Amino acid sequence: MHRMILIGNPGNKRTAALQAARLRLGLPPALVLSYLDLLTGRTTLEQAADAAEMTAWAGDEGAEWSEGSQGAPLWIRLDAFGEEFRVERELIALGAPDGSREEQDDRLLPCGAANLPEPLSARSARALSEQQGRLYHPSQWFRGYVRLLSRLEREAAACLPEARWYHPPEQIVAMFDKRRTHRILSAADVPVPRLLAPPAALPGYGELLEAMRSKRMHRVFIKLAAGSGASGVIAYQLHPSTGAEVAITTVGVERNVIRPPVFYNSIKLRRYTDTAVIRPVIDWLLAHGAHVEQWLPKATHGSRAFDIRQLVAGGAAAHSIARVSRTPITNLHLRSERMGLPELGLADSVQAALRSCAEQAVSAFPGAQSAGVDVLLRNGSLEPCILDVNPFGDLLYGVRYRGWDAYEWQMRLLAGREGEDELDP
Repeated sequence: MHRMILIGNPGNKRTAALQAARLRLGLPPALVLSYLDLLTGRTTLEQAADAAEMTAWAGDEGAEWSEGSQGAPLWIRLDAFGEEFRVERELIALGAPDGSREEQDDRLLPCGAANLPEPLSARSARALSEQQGRLYHPSQWFRGYVRLLSRLEREAAACLPEARWYHPPEQIVAMFDKRRTHRILSAADVPVPRLLAPPAALPGYGELLEAMRSKRMHRVFIKLAAGSGASGVIAYQLHPSTGAEVAITTVGVERNVIRPPVFYNSIKLRRYTDTAVIRPVIDWLLAHGAHVEQWLPKATHGSRAFDIRQLVAGGAAAHSIARVSRTPITNLHLRSERMGLPELGLADSVQAALRSCAEQAVSAFPGAQSAGVDVLLRNGSLEPCILDVNPFGDLLYGVRYRGWDAYEWQMRLLAGREGEDELDP
């Protein structure tokens, strides 16, 4: 019976769902380490290692490890870090250029220790106040998260050498940075949208337009390299003759004649046609690191476009959900409709191809036990193409596979129970 250390935000929906799954399966509860406590020094992975040697652990719900769990495989699982502003603030502080030499471990950073745009000191970062939806400093935040993962990897090697990572930190970083993901998938011959240009060749709006014109790629997606949930995404098109432009995005802007503009993540898509608005948004995204790729037309159901979130666990495709929308950005929190694949009327051969493509994508990240893969089916041909690989993409409400929800299925795989009788939905 395997044991687990879960690093996340205690009490949130992800942590609660995983603990509920383990309880339902009769597995000992995961020992939860708080991101905030790790970042502020209130706890360490070494302290968790000491607890791992005990014959009983107190879990989130007061349950205990059984005596028989001692000596069982120990997994370390990193969960999503969002929905907690104090964690975001501490990560921005950790990514500051004025930290200690030990803190500034950038060996896992995909693009190296590049200069940050308008960096914040650690002190300034910790003085930030929460403003709902605001995008504070995404590139410094990402650097802080990578530094935290580097530290946890070092500590685990020292105090938990026998532990297994559910997602190795290196692979979490690679999946979470869309620039790195695209390079890895391309090298593995996994179908992905065509890259407009390497990030270094697109420092700003002017260079973006020049590249689009020279490559005759007049419709692109601009994606904040380390964004999630459609945060910092623009579906952008440029008319080849008139130069008219349209940007559909979740990014909102508050402008002030005295202070620099404030950018925030909106839960409602916005449509911009004014260059005076579009240019600073694009400049800001590119300055913080962005991935720009061809905007491929998605397959449609009726008059609406769709793509598919496919969970791959233990190397095999499992749970899936279609995201159906009248807009080019289909994330479910933007009020896209959820549909099962059978409702789309897709042929078995098409479903098999998209599952195989998703499995191939995850296999390009060695050691990763699962990932949520966003798969586009090309309009007309229905050939699959990978849009994103999300190490935390397993929060799929109401979706079951062989009778099990996504967390139950993943925990069953770790426990070697996938061949047991199915649970009635």
